Amino acid sequence: MIISIIIPHWNGIDVLSECLESLKKSTYKDKEIIVVDNASSDGSQEWIKENHPDIILIENDQNYGYAGGCNRGVYTAKGDWLLFLNNDTIHEPDWLELLAKSVEGKDDVAAIQPKIINYYERKLFDYAGGAGGHIDLFCYPFAKGRIFLEQEEDGGQYDTADDIFWASGTAFMVRKDVFEQAGRFDETFFAHQEEIDLCWRLQLMGKRIVFEPKAVVYHKNAVSLPMHSYRKYYLNHRNSFFMLLTNYNLPLTLYFLPVRLMLEFVAIAYAIVKWDLRHFGAVFNSLFWLLTHPLNIIKKRHLVRKVRMINDREILKKFYRGSIVFAHYIRGVKKYSDL
Repeated sequence: MIISIIIPHWNGIDVLSECLESLKKSTYKDKEIIVVDNASSDGSQEWIKENHPDIILIENDQNYGYAGGCNRGVYTAKGDWLLFLNNDTIHEPDWLELLAKSVEGKDDVAAIQPKIINYYERKLFDYAGGAGGHIDLFCYPFAKGRIFLEQEEDGGQYDTADDIFWASGTAFMVRKDVFEQAGRFDETFFAHQEEIDLCWRLQLMGKRIVFEPKAVVYHKNAVSLPMHSYRKYYLNHRNSFFMLLTNYNLPLTLYFLPVRLMLEFVAIAYAIVKWDLRHFGAVFNSLFWLLTHPLNIIKKRHLVRKVRMINDREILKKFYRGSIVFAHYIRGVKKYSDL
Protein backbone atom coordinates (compact mmCIF):
# COMPACT_ATOMS: atom_id res chain seq x y z
CA MET A 1 0.00 0.00 0.00
CA ILE A 2 1.48 3.35 -1.08
CA ILE A 3 0.47 6.31 1.09
CA SER A 4 0.66 9.80 -0.40
CA ILE A 5 1.09 12.31 2.43
CA ILE A 6 -0.25 15.70 1.35
CA ILE A 7 0.66 18.71 3.50
CA PRO A 8 -0.93 22.09 2.63
CA HIS A 9 1.44 24.88 3.70
CA TRP A 10 1.37 28.65 3.99
CA ASN A 11 4.33 30.29 5.74
CA GLY A 12 5.99 29.04 8.92
CA ILE A 13 9.22 27.28 7.99
CA ASP A 14 9.95 26.36 11.60
CA VAL A 15 6.58 24.63 11.97
CA LEU A 16 6.92 22.72 8.70
CA SER A 17 10.51 21.75 9.49
CA GLU A 18 9.51 19.91 12.67
CA CYS A 19 6.70 18.12 10.85
CA LEU A 20 8.97 16.91 8.03
CA GLU A 21 11.70 15.79 10.40
CA SER A 22 9.09 13.79 12.32
CA LEU A 23 7.83 12.15 9.12
CA LYS A 24 11.36 11.15 8.19
CA LYS A 25 11.43 9.06 11.38
CA SER A 26 8.36 7.11 10.30
CA THR A 27 9.00 3.38 10.04
CA TYR A 28 6.54 3.00 7.13
CA LYS A 29 8.47 2.78 3.86
CA ASP A 30 5.89 2.89 1.04
CA LYS A 31 5.11 6.59 1.19
CA GLU A 32 5.64 9.84 -0.65
CA ILE A 33 5.53 13.32 0.86
CA ILE A 34 3.90 16.15 -1.08
CA VAL A 35 4.03 19.71 0.24
CA VAL A 36 1.54 22.04 -1.42
CA ASP A 37 2.72 25.60 -0.90
CA ASN A 38 -0.11 28.15 -0.97
CA ALA A 39 2.05 31.06 -2.20
CA SER A 40 4.10 31.48 0.98
CA SER A 41 5.89 34.80 1.38
CA ASP A 42 8.59 33.65 3.83
CA GLY A 43 10.81 31.72 1.42
CA SER A 44 9.32 28.33 2.27
CA GLN A 45 9.62 27.17 -1.33
CA GLU A 46 13.39 27.65 -1.58
CA TRP A 47 13.91 26.27 1.93
CA ILE A 48 12.11 23.04 0.98
CA LYS A 49 14.13 22.69 -2.22
CA GLU A 50 17.40 23.17 -0.36
CA ASN A 51 16.71 21.08 2.74
CA HIS A 52 14.28 18.42 1.47
CA PRO A 53 14.99 17.82 -2.24
CA ASP A 54 13.40 14.36 -2.00
CA ILE A 55 10.00 15.89 -1.16
CA ILE A 56 7.55 16.70 -3.96
CA LEU A 57 6.84 20.44 -3.89
CA ILE A 58 3.82 22.02 -5.56
CA GLU A 59 3.95 25.81 -5.79
CA ASN A 60 0.53 27.42 -6.05
CA ASP A 61 0.03 30.89 -7.50
CA GLN A 62 -2.19 31.94 -4.58
CA ASN A 63 -3.48 30.74 -1.23
CA TYR A 64 -6.19 28.19 -1.98
CA GLY A 65 -6.66 27.30 1.69
CA TYR A 66 -6.69 23.81 3.14
CA ALA A 67 -9.35 22.51 0.75
CA GLY A 68 -7.83 23.90 -2.45
CA GLY A 69 -4.28 23.09 -1.44
CA CYS A 70 -5.11 19.47 -0.68
CA ASN A 71 -7.08 19.07 -3.90
CA ARG A 72 -4.13 20.27 -5.94
CA GLY A 73 -1.85 17.87 -4.12
CA VAL A 74 -4.04 14.94 -5.18
CA TYR A 75 -3.29 15.57 -8.86
CA THR A 76 0.33 14.58 -8.21
CA ALA A 77 -0.31 11.78 -5.70
CA LYS A 78 0.59 8.23 -6.78
CA GLY A 79 -0.68 6.41 -3.71
CA ASP A 80 -3.77 4.25 -3.30
CA TRP A 81 -4.37 6.11 -0.03
CA LEU A 82 -4.14 9.86 0.56
CA LEU A 83 -3.09 11.14 3.96
CA PHE A 84 -3.99 14.78 4.53
CA LEU A 85 -1.80 16.27 7.23
CA ASN A 86 -1.45 19.65 8.91
CA ASN A 87 2.04 21.12 8.84
CA ASP A 88 1.91 21.80 12.61
CA THR A 89 1.98 18.14 13.64
CA ILE A 90 4.54 15.59 14.80
CA HIS A 91 3.99 11.85 14.92
CA GLU A 92 4.86 8.59 16.64
CA PRO A 93 7.22 6.56 14.38
CA ASP A 94 4.76 3.68 13.88
CA TRP A 95 1.60 5.70 13.24
CA LEU A 96 1.43 5.08 9.48
CA GLU A 97 1.94 1.34 9.89
CA LEU A 98 -0.88 1.20 12.42
CA LEU A 99 -3.24 3.11 10.13
CA ALA A 100 -2.36 0.91 7.15
CA LYS A 101 -2.82 -2.28 9.15
CA SER A 102 -6.17 -1.10 10.51
CA VAL A 103 -7.72 -0.62 7.04
CA GLU A 104 -6.10 -3.64 5.36
CA GLY A 105 -8.72 -5.89 3.77
CA LYS A 106 -11.63 -3.65 4.78
CA ASP A 107 -13.10 -2.47 1.52
CA ASP A 108 -16.01 -0.71 3.22
CA VAL A 109 -13.68 1.63 5.14
CA ALA A 110 -13.10 4.87 3.22
CA ALA A 111 -11.19 6.90 5.81
CA ILE A 112 -9.34 6.56 9.11
CA GLN A 113 -8.13 8.96 11.79
CA PRO A 114 -5.38 8.51 14.41
CA LYS A 115 -5.61 9.74 18.00
CA ILE A 116 -4.78 13.44 18.03
CA ILE A 117 -3.15 14.78 21.20
CA ASN A 118 -2.27 18.37 22.06
CA TYR A 119 1.38 19.13 21.25
CA TYR A 120 1.92 21.39 24.26
CA GLU A 121 -0.03 19.40 26.89
CA ARG A 122 0.52 15.74 26.10
CA LYS A 123 -2.20 14.55 28.50
CA LEU A 124 -4.92 16.47 26.63
CA PHE A 125 -6.85 15.46 23.55
CA ASP A 126 -6.34 18.10 20.90
CA TYR A 127 -9.13 20.52 20.04
CA ALA A 128 -8.96 19.57 16.37
CA GLY A 129 -10.15 15.99 16.23
CA GLY A 130 -9.41 14.30 19.56
CA ALA A 131 -10.44 10.68 19.32
CA GLY A 132 -12.75 11.05 16.33
CA GLY A 133 -15.47 13.40 15.21
CA HIS A 134 -19.23 13.43 15.65
CA ILE A 135 -22.00 15.90 14.80
CA ASP A 136 -25.45 16.89 16.02
CA LEU A 137 -28.67 17.31 14.06
CA PHE A 138 -28.07 21.04 13.52
CA CYS A 139 -24.56 20.49 12.10
CA TYR A 140 -22.51 21.53 15.12
CA PRO A 141 -19.44 19.26 15.23
CA PHE A 142 -17.70 17.91 18.31
CA ALA A 143 -15.27 15.08 19.07
CA LYS A 144 -14.56 12.37 21.56
CA GLY A 145 -12.25 14.19 23.93
CA ARG A 146 -13.43 17.71 23.02
CA ILE A 147 -16.79 19.47 23.24
CA PHE A 148 -16.51 23.12 22.20
CA LEU A 149 -13.59 24.48 24.29
CA GLU A 150 -13.65 21.66 26.86
CA GLN A 151 -10.75 19.25 26.27
CA GLU A 152 -10.47 16.00 28.21
CA GLU A 153 -7.35 14.32 29.47
CA ASP A 154 -6.52 11.10 27.66
CA GLY A 155 -6.84 8.33 30.23
CA GLY A 156 -7.49 5.58 27.71
CA GLN A 157 -11.25 6.11 27.92
CA TYR A 158 -11.56 6.15 24.11
CA ASP A 159 -8.95 3.53 23.26
CA THR A 160 -11.35 1.45 21.22
CA ALA A 161 -11.10 1.25 17.45
CA ASP A 162 -14.60 2.12 16.33
CA ASP A 163 -16.65 4.03 13.77
CA ILE A 164 -16.82 7.82 13.83
CA PHE A 165 -18.82 10.28 11.76
CA TRP A 166 -15.94 12.44 10.60
CA ALA A 167 -12.15 12.28 10.61
CA SER A 168 -10.13 15.38 11.45
CA GLY A 169 -8.33 17.24 8.70
CA THR A 170 -5.41 17.55 11.10
CA ALA A 171 -4.45 14.02 10.10
CA PHE A 172 -6.58 11.48 8.27
CA MET A 173 -6.20 8.90 5.54
CA VAL A 174 -8.73 8.29 2.75
CA ARG A 175 -8.91 5.99 -0.26
CA LYS A 176 -7.95 7.97 -3.34
CA ASP A 177 -10.59 6.47 -5.62
CA VAL A 178 -13.38 7.09 -3.12
CA PHE A 179 -12.13 10.63 -2.49
CA GLU A 180 -12.39 11.29 -6.22
CA GLN A 181 -15.85 9.72 -6.45
CA ALA A 182 -17.06 11.90 -3.57
CA GLY A 183 -16.07 15.05 -5.45
CA ARG A 184 -12.92 15.90 -3.47
CA PHE A 185 -12.91 18.72 -0.91
CA ASP A 186 -15.40 21.51 -1.56
CA GLU A 187 -13.20 24.56 -2.10
CA THR A 188 -16.03 26.85 -1.06
CA PHE A 189 -15.05 25.98 2.51
CA PHE A 190 -11.48 27.29 2.04
CA ALA A 191 -10.55 26.04 5.54
CA HIS A 192 -12.37 24.51 8.52
CA GLN A 193 -14.93 21.70 8.33
CA GLU A 194 -14.29 20.75 4.72
CA GLU A 195 -13.23 17.34 6.05
CA ILE A 196 -16.56 17.00 7.88
CA ASP A 197 -18.39 17.84 4.68
CA LEU A 198 -16.34 15.26 2.77
CA CYS A 199 -16.95 12.60 5.41
CA TRP A 200 -20.69 13.29 5.29
CA ARG A 201 -20.61 12.49 1.57
CA LEU A 202 -18.58 9.35 2.26
CA GLN A 203 -21.27 8.30 4.74
CA LEU A 204 -23.95 8.96 2.11
CA MET A 205 -22.01 6.67 -0.23
CA GLY A 206 -22.35 3.87 2.31
CA LYS A 207 -18.73 3.95 3.44
CA ARG A 208 -17.31 3.68 6.96
CA ILE A 209 -14.96 6.12 8.71
CA VAL A 210 -12.98 4.70 11.60
CA PHE A 211 -10.69 5.68 14.47
CA GLU A 212 -7.40 3.97 15.32
CA PRO A 213 -6.34 4.79 18.91
CA LYS A 214 -2.90 3.17 18.72
CA ALA A 215 -1.73 5.60 16.01
CA VAL A 216 -0.84 8.91 17.67
CA VAL A 217 -0.27 12.42 16.30
CA TYR A 218 0.54 15.59 18.27
CA HIS A 219 -0.94 18.87 17.05
CA LYS A 220 -0.11 22.54 17.67
CA ASN A 221 -3.70 23.74 17.53
CA ALA A 222 -4.66 27.16 16.09
CA VAL A 223 -1.26 27.96 14.56
CA SER A 224 -2.71 28.88 11.14
CA LEU A 225 -5.74 30.73 12.53
CA PRO A 226 -5.92 31.92 16.17
CA MET A 227 -8.78 30.41 18.17
CA HIS A 228 -10.77 33.63 18.62
CA SER A 229 -9.95 35.35 15.33
CA TYR A 230 -12.68 36.82 13.15
CA ARG A 231 -11.70 34.53 10.27
CA LYS A 232 -12.00 31.37 12.36
CA TYR A 233 -15.40 32.39 13.76
CA TYR A 234 -16.62 33.27 10.27
CA LEU A 235 -15.52 30.06 8.59
CA ASN A 236 -16.82 27.82 11.37
CA HIS A 237 -20.28 29.41 11.40
CA ARG A 238 -20.61 29.72 7.62
CA ASN A 239 -19.29 26.28 6.78
CA SER A 240 -21.33 24.31 9.31
CA PHE A 241 -24.52 26.12 8.23
CA PHE A 242 -23.60 25.49 4.59
CA MET A 243 -23.48 21.77 5.35
CA LEU A 244 -27.00 21.85 6.77
CA LEU A 245 -28.28 23.61 3.66
CA THR A 246 -26.62 21.19 1.24
CA ASN A 247 -26.17 17.70 2.72
CA TYR A 248 -29.63 16.92 4.06
CA ASN A 249 -32.51 16.09 1.76
CA LEU A 250 -34.87 19.04 1.21
CA PRO A 251 -37.55 18.11 3.81
CA LEU A 252 -34.93 17.72 6.57
CA THR A 253 -33.16 20.91 5.51
CA LEU A 254 -36.40 22.85 5.91
CA TYR A 255 -37.19 21.04 9.17
CA PHE A 256 -33.87 21.85 10.85
CA LEU A 257 -33.40 25.31 9.32
CA PRO A 258 -35.53 27.34 11.80
CA VAL A 259 -33.74 25.91 14.84
CA ARG A 260 -30.32 26.49 13.29
CA LEU A 261 -31.27 30.09 12.49
CA MET A 262 -32.44 30.58 16.07
CA LEU A 263 -29.10 29.28 17.37
CA GLU A 264 -27.23 31.69 15.08
CA PHE A 265 -29.24 34.62 16.43
CA VAL A 266 -28.53 33.44 19.96
CA ALA A 267 -24.82 33.52 19.06
CA ILE A 268 -25.25 37.08 17.75
CA ALA A 269 -27.04 38.14 20.94
CA TYR A 270 -24.36 36.52 23.09
CA ALA A 271 -21.64 38.35 21.14
CA ILE A 272 -23.44 41.67 21.67
CA VAL A 273 -23.80 41.06 25.42
CA LYS A 274 -20.09 40.23 25.63
CA TRP A 275 -19.31 43.16 23.31
CA ASP A 276 -17.38 40.74 21.13
CA LEU A 277 -17.54 42.60 17.84
CA ARG A 278 -15.35 40.06 16.03
CA HIS A 279 -17.77 37.23 16.83
CA PHE A 280 -20.81 39.40 16.08
CA GLY A 281 -19.42 40.45 12.70
CA ALA A 282 -18.35 36.93 11.82
CA VAL A 283 -21.79 35.38 12.49
CA PHE A 284 -23.63 38.22 10.75
CA ASN A 285 -21.38 38.07 7.67
CA SER A 286 -21.59 34.28 7.50
CA LEU A 287 -25.40 34.55 7.31
CA PHE A 288 -25.10 37.31 4.70
CA TRP A 289 -22.83 35.09 2.57
CA LEU A 290 -25.31 32.22 2.69
CA LEU A 291 -28.15 34.54 1.74
CA THR A 292 -26.26 35.97 -1.24
CA HIS A 293 -24.84 32.72 -2.64
CA PRO A 294 -27.85 30.58 -3.56
CA LEU A 295 -26.09 29.17 -6.64
CA ASN A 296 -23.34 27.70 -4.47
CA ILE A 297 -25.99 25.97 -2.39
CA ILE A 298 -27.87 24.64 -5.43
CA LYS A 299 -24.68 23.38 -7.08
CA LYS A 300 -23.59 21.59 -3.92
CA ARG A 301 -26.99 19.98 -3.40
CA HIS A 302 -26.73 18.60 -6.95
CA LEU A 303 -23.35 17.02 -6.14
CA VAL A 304 -24.71 15.44 -2.96
CA ARG A 305 -27.69 13.96 -4.82
CA LYS A 306 -25.28 12.55 -7.39
CA VAL A 307 -23.16 10.60 -4.90
CA ARG A 308 -25.93 9.64 -2.46
CA MET A 309 -26.49 5.91 -1.98
CA ILE A 310 -27.96 5.97 1.55
CA ASN A 311 -31.11 7.78 2.65
CA ASP A 312 -31.13 10.27 5.51
CA ARG A 313 -33.09 7.95 7.76
CA GLU A 314 -30.01 5.70 7.92
CA ILE A 315 -27.55 8.59 8.17
CA LEU A 316 -29.40 10.14 11.11
CA LYS A 317 -28.66 7.03 13.17
CA LYS A 318 -25.04 8.17 13.18
CA PHE A 319 -25.82 11.67 14.48
CA TYR A 320 -26.10 12.86 18.07
CA ARG A 321 -29.88 13.03 18.28
CA GLY A 322 -30.18 16.45 19.85
CA SER A 323 -28.36 19.75 20.16
CA ILE A 324 -24.78 19.71 21.42
CA VAL A 325 -25.19 23.45 22.09
CA PHE A 326 -28.08 22.74 24.47
CA ALA A 327 -26.30 19.75 26.04
CA HIS A 328 -23.13 21.75 26.74
CA TYR A 329 -24.38 25.23 27.60
CA ILE A 330 -27.66 24.37 29.32
CA ARG A 331 -27.14 20.88 30.75
CA GLY A 332 -23.45 21.45 31.44
CA VAL A 333 -22.15 18.37 29.59
CA LYS A 334 -18.36 18.59 29.23
CA LYS A 335 -17.43 15.04 28.21
CA TYR A 336 -18.46 12.88 25.27
CA SER A 337 -19.06 9.99 27.63
CA ASP A 338 -21.72 12.03 29.49
CA LEU A 339 -23.90 12.57 26.41
